[in-house]
Amino acid sequence: MTAISQERPPYLWALGTFALVLLVYLLTLAPTTAFWDASEYIAAARVLGIPHPPGNPLFVVLAHVFGLLPLAESYAVRINLFAAVTSAGAAAFWFLVAERWLRGIVPNRWARIGAAMAGALVGATSWTVWNQSVVNEKVYTVSLLSIALVMWLVVRWGDDEPGPHRDRWLVLIAYVLALTATNHLMGFLALPALGIYVLWTDWRVAVQPWAIVTFYALLLAVTGKWLDLFTGDGLTGPILILLTLGVLGYALWRAPTDPLVYLGLLAVVVGISLNYLWLPLRAAQYPAINEGEPVGLFSQALQDLLNRVQYGKPALTERQATFTAQLANFWQYFGWQFARGWGRLAGVATALFTVLGLSGLWALWKTDRRAGLAAAALLGVLTVGLVFYMNFKYGYSQYPGQESLPREVRQRDYFFMGSFSAFGVFVALGLGALMRGIVDFLRDRGTPTARWAAASPVLAVALIPLLANRASASRSGETMARDFAHDILQSVEPYGILITAGDNDTFPLWYAQEVEGIRRDVTLANLSLMNTEWHLRQLRRRATPPFDPAGAAALWRELDVPPPPTEPVLSLPLEAIDSLPEAMRVPPEGGVAFDSLHLQFGQDILLRQDLATIFLIRDNLGKRPVFFSWSDGGYPDQTFGLSPYLVSQGLVRKLMPAPVTAGDSVVLSPGLGYVDLPRTKRLLWEVYHWRTATKDRPHGWVDPPSGSILQLYSVVYGGAAETLAKAGDSTLAARADSVAREVTDELRKGSAF
Repeated sequence: MTAISQERPPYLWALGTFALVLLVYLLTLAPTTAFWDASEYIAAARVLGIPHPPGNPLFVVLAHVFGLLPLAESYAVRINLFAAVTSAGAAAFWFLVAERWLRGIVPNRWARIGAAMAGALVGATSWTVWNQSVVNEKVYTVSLLSIALVMWLVVRWGDDEPGPHRDRWLVLIAYVLALTATNHLMGFLALPALGIYVLWTDWRVAVQPWAIVTFYALLLAVTGKWLDLFTGDGLTGPILILLTLGVLGYALWRAPTDPLVYLGLLAVVVGISLNYLWLPLRAAQYPAINEGEPVGLFSQALQDLLNRVQYGKPALTERQATFTAQLANFWQYFGWQFARGWGRLAGVATALFTVLGLSGLWALWKTDRRAGLAAAALLGVLTVGLVFYMNFKYGYSQYPGQESLPREVRQRDYFFMGSFSAFGVFVALGLGALMRGIVDFLRDRGTPTARWAAASPVLAVALIPLLANRASASRSGETMARDFAHDILQSVEPYGILITAGDNDTFPLWYAQEVEGIRRDVTLANLSLMNTEWHLRQLRRRATPPFDPAGAAALWRELDVPPPPTEPVLSLPLEAIDSLPEAMRVPPEGGVAFDSLHLQFGQDILLRQDLATIFLIRDNLGKRPVFFSWSDGGYPDQTFGLSPYLVSQGLVRKLMPAPVTAGDSVVLSPGLGYVDLPRTKRLLWEVYHWRTATKDRPHGWVDPPSGSILQLYSVVYGGAAETLAKAGDSTLAARADSVAREVTDELRKGSAF
């Protein structure tokens, strides 16, 4: 061991880095949930549920425990704090890695610590990392922590003396890798750097019996191939059985008394057990959120969940966009990271930090070839390798003039959080190399301490992302997702069925019901998810909670509310649900009638979601009110010809059993169709959070793909303005029109960001 490797790591300074980054996140923390997956994950943590593939059990368990801590009154804030803490923890470990790699570049300890802290701050305040660390929109902050922790353990392993003590570091690394795989495979991206460290330092470790057993088991566990030992088709099962027996037999023959053989195997089994034990056992208890329903230890449903079959991704050889375009999309996201709020200066900041990072990698390569090669592998995997593996379509905002390109439904920058977070280490190396260059230039002028002090102002460039991203990355004060969920749930009559369209008009409603207890009597049926068997089975099983007048809008408390329905919303038995076709041709007569309600099919093919909607209407007409969210767009009109049967009340449309006729309370609107005007007025002005929708946001609505939800307020208030004006209420019409215009202006501001 060298003197450099023997120096004690600065753990107290790592703790200081953690505290500094956490403070930044606390000052910009979201006060509640957000759009996209935040609501799903917060609700899943609360109910110990199973979110969308791959199920993320490690996140669910950790977040559930964290949510029990009395850190804030709001449960959503507690889970957002969980994201902030895990991301700040990643920054602390990146600080330790950077400080260790800087030792061959910057001999002065204080300068080295300063450069490492500066780099960690840059990584933590990169736009995407910051924006995702102040609300639990994804599970990736746990993966950031895992990658940084594994890299630090790799570095510590490389500094240790050969022997059993050093070997135990590798067992610990294998455990962390297996455990992080139960959160998301992103945490596995440090593996190539580990391989380089091991092979460069002492390749003989890799062929030790305990190492072969441990990492063979890890490979089986993470890829899911171990299930083929029991369920493999053809020759797959027997070949894997023979290979596994061969590996175990070799280890037991060569080292039967080596405890690491058994410890390494146990570490992997325990680490991966959340995927293969917790998921099926918890699914069998049917929690409120149970996506995929992976019931059964060796079930196909479990394998499909872990393998993300639901998404139907093509093989890597079938590129969804050209590889050069995918690299360009990554570069677009990389260009957002350092000064997204500074307009044209963002390009200058990107160039500056790119040069710093690459020069830091070069400096490391020259001073520590092992670390330099590992760092290059890490950077390559987190950038080019990840771009190739993810195989995205063209970016949401990429090549804006080419409308025909197949695009992702939203920006996918969050998949590269690991890249942006880890790049802070390279910036730290670059800053250290720059300081070293300044010190060398000054030569004998002043004392060594004075020369390093003279070079230290360059560290101020680390403040650029903090200053430039502070407004746009912050989630402070944004409550739109939660308020929208409240508004749309309170639009529905007691015990109503609300048919929604996708993630952003459904996940916030899950959050509102399961976390805040808002209108749990409403049954939510998601059109997209009704194409899956598991969502339909959950609709069939769901017992309707009683209507809570105290938590309902005043207009519903005034009704004579019946007792909770005891029949399920779908009468189909589970076996019939499982046999529903994914698609079928429309019957020759082209429609179906339920008493006075006539459905006229608008296309030749009905999908499973369409069949399920028909059954929901059939089973509940006259028993429970059925509503379509305005976020469904023209779905009920174009698919079933239901326009004559729909009455708009605020953000939803109620399905009536017979064609609607205009009268005193129901009027015909040019934009909204039939409108229940008295009920809509009460919803718009007594219930809805229209002030949140019209809130002044400095950069407008920062997430255009989710702006369609905000746009609903413009559509509904704008349509109501026309209706009110036609009814002679010019004052209220002007007020509604003002709301619609302000929402539209916010969306226009954000579209340029």
